[in-house]
Amino acid sequence: MQRVQKLTPCLWFNTQAEEAAKYYCSIFDHSKITGTTHYGKAGQEIHAMPEGLVLTVSFELDGQPFTGLNGGPQFKFNEAVSIQVNCQTQEEIDHYWGTLSAGGDPRAQQCGWLKDKYGLSWQIVPIPFMDMLKDPDTTKSQRAMQAMMQMKKLDIAALQRAFDGES
Repeated sequence: MQRVQKLTPCLWFNTQAEEAAKYYCSIFDHSKITGTTHYGKAGQEIHAMPEGLVLTVSFELDGQPFTGLNGGPQFKFNEAVSIQVNCQTQEEIDHYWGTLSAGGDPRAQQCGWLKDKYGLSWQIVPIPFMDMLKDPDTTKSQRAMQAMMQMKKLDIAALQRAFDGES
């Protein structure tokens, strides 16, 4: 019997779950669609979704399982939940920021956060910045934090200069 992941985030979409899963899988390496279910006649008096519409799509992003659910327009994503993408290099940051923010809400871009075209919030986080925040010298870590607060897409070199007291 195949092992089932104990914890899997479920993302509620109106009707775009399959489209979103394909989009996200195109952005992250080691990603794939792993299964799809469809609405049938059962429960139509409650869910009111057309028979044959995708109900759920199971997918993995860099090995992390997710489920996309076409649940209708009742619920929308908000900033209370986001997906964090940890990046080692500026090249990674630029890639994920550019692809995930395309078509999203530019007003929702602050401090490494963005909203994609489906309204889902993402944090594009440089690992070196997290290391700066953990530094025992709070003067240095606070300079990096202050610099970060002024950015939309995070810039590792600028954060490092602030951390080092060079900006």
